[in-house]
Amino acid sequence: MSNLASPWWLLLLLVVAALCAAYIYVQRQRRKRALTFANLDLLNRVAPQQHSRWRHVPIALLLVSLTLLVVGVAAPQADRRVPRNKATVILVMDVSRSMNATDVPPTRIRAAQDAAKKFADELTDGINLGLISFAGTAATLVSPTPDHNATKQAVDKLRLDDKTATGEGIFAAIQQIKTLNAVLGGDAAAPPARIVLLSDGKETVPDNPDDPRGAFTAARKAKEEKIPISTISFGTMNGTVDLEGDLVPVPVDDESLRKIANLSGGQFFTAASLDELNKVYETLQQQIGYEKRRGDNSRPWLIVGTLLALLSAFAALAINRRLP
Repeated sequence: MSNLASPWWLLLLLVVAALCAAYIYVQRQRRKRALTFANLDLLNRVAPQQHSRWRHVPIALLLVSLTLLVVGVAAPQADRRVPRNKATVILVMDVSRSMNATDVPPTRIRAAQDAAKKFADELTDGINLGLISFAGTAATLVSPTPDHNATKQAVDKLRLDDKTATGEGIFAAIQQIKTLNAVLGGDAAAPPARIVLLSDGKETVPDNPDDPRGAFTAARKAKEEKIPISTISFGTMNGTVDLEGDLVPVPVDDESLRKIANLSGGQFFTAASLDELNKVYETLQQQIGYEKRRGDNSRPWLIVGTLLALLSAFAALAINRRLP
């Protein structure tokens, strides 16, 4: 009953039940009247026995169709996935030199750029998308805007630099979201927001992620502001970069990125290839770009009920040579 907008219409099912009972009654009375004939030969000629049960098909179809139509009129409700009208998403991308590793061809940064542009291109219209890059410091490249092309163009201009200040990137994203929320009328009227953090390495600035500007502190701040962080650990444990002729190992750091996600109330993902990264972004698109809304679901009931009513009429003409 809770799935129906107008459940009182179901009282019409009593009428359908009464119609079914009346049909059974009429069938029995018809046979009783026929039995009043004393001459059995005459009885067989006047009211021959109908052994075929197909004659009941038209009324059965009619009763089922009426039941479906009544349920349709009662307006059943269902959850539907619909595009969000508004939301805020900040892409926070690591541009430290470890992103030049070639374990994800052609390099981690090039693959990350391709996936980020694909994500921006396919994200639901109306969602405010921004871009922040971070190495030793954070830089806001695109403030949140529904113009996703701006983010795509900025992604192409990412340049690598020294060090990894993950916390600064998160703090910058939080500030951008709060600034937009203030423009939109305050946190109470603000659309849902999320930070998507892509990185491959451990934070190096500051040394301790629990410092005031550290990544874990920033994650707790995001939790306080009700902004979950979806972290993506991108790369493999075998990654290396060429620094002046020396191959330096740059394995991904799953542990710290998982903790950032947990502290903020977000989700942690891993991606060891461009295909895997695209799948992660597709998952995020579904979570961010769509929402479930309860709405009218009567159309299927009305369509099937109407088709069965028409089928009942054709069956009556074909089997009983009359309408039910």
